[in-house]
Amino acid sequence: MHRRRWTLLLIPPKNQPAREFEIPGWTFRALAWGGGISLLLVIGAITVLFTPWGTPGSRLVAAQNEALQQEIAVVEARFKELEDTLKVIGQRDERMRMLAGLPIEASPVRDSEPQASPLVTASITGPLGIDEGATPTRRRPFLGRLGWSARPDVEGLIARATDLSRSFRDVSDTLQQNFERFANTPSLMPTAGWLSSQFTKSRFHPILHENRPHEGIDVTAPTGTPIVAPATGVVVMAGNDKGYGLTVEIDHGNGIRTRFAHCSRLAVKTGQRVTRGQVIAAVGGTGLATAPHLHYEIHVNGKPVDPLTYVLPEANP
Repeated sequence: MHRRRWTLLLIPPKNQPAREFEIPGWTFRALAWGGGISLLLVIGAITVLFTPWGTPGSRLVAAQNEALQQEIAVVEARFKELEDTLKVIGQRDERMRMLAGLPIEASPVRDSEPQASPLVTASITGPLGIDEGATPTRRRPFLGRLGWSARPDVEGLIARATDLSRSFRDVSDTLQQNFERFANTPSLMPTAGWLSSQFTKSRFHPILHENRPHEGIDVTAPTGTPIVAPATGVVVMAGNDKGYGLTVEIDHGNGIRTRFAHCSRLAVKTGQRVTRGQVIAAVGGTGLATAPHLHYEIHVNGKPVDPLTYVLPEANP
């Protein structure tokens, strides 16, 4: 039986004689199969050693890394939004501190923007020799499956938020104190009418017919005109007071007291707390008075002062 043979012809350069080799067919097929199998083995080895698709475990880790990479991208975007928000809040904080009369403190957390810590990897690793349980630390460069990545400076953001929280607390406390001080300051004219007598150290009394200090102002108005509290406080006296007639006296704190005399009726009692603008009495002519009017006094630490120095422009009830 005739067997197929393969002839290998080698032709050297420079006109040297050619050489001829005969290879049996089965030998050629064996070499071809052997080369193909060797090539497949090399490709398989490269796949296992240098790609994430060699084993089921590697494929699982690669899928987890891809999902983690997407999550990290979302978190980094949220952190960027948080940084921008804190920046805007910081600017508003400075304005609020100025309105509250507080100094704008030079804080490195406030003055500097939070920066991302460079080169921190957050990938899941597995059978390729990388520690699967290792927790990446800040500012430590590492090249993993996800490539170069960066984690925002969480500690810086927390410090900045804490600083802003403390600043807002200071502003809130100061504004609250200012609000309470304003609410307790008798800056409101207690009744509507016209000014018939001013605060003076010497004035001729129309009934007693003698010169004596006038420790308040007189506001002439019809009987029954409402009298309101010019500020928040506590009623320390509500009743008849000799020449003042029906009188209300309010303690506003900080050494400030107000007195409302010659009332026709009272709407509050001793010990009652009143708020700014609340009706406390009505204009009348009780006591030593020649006509219906309100006699209004302000005492600071026991000394009478001109009420008009406390009344804000157009601050009528």
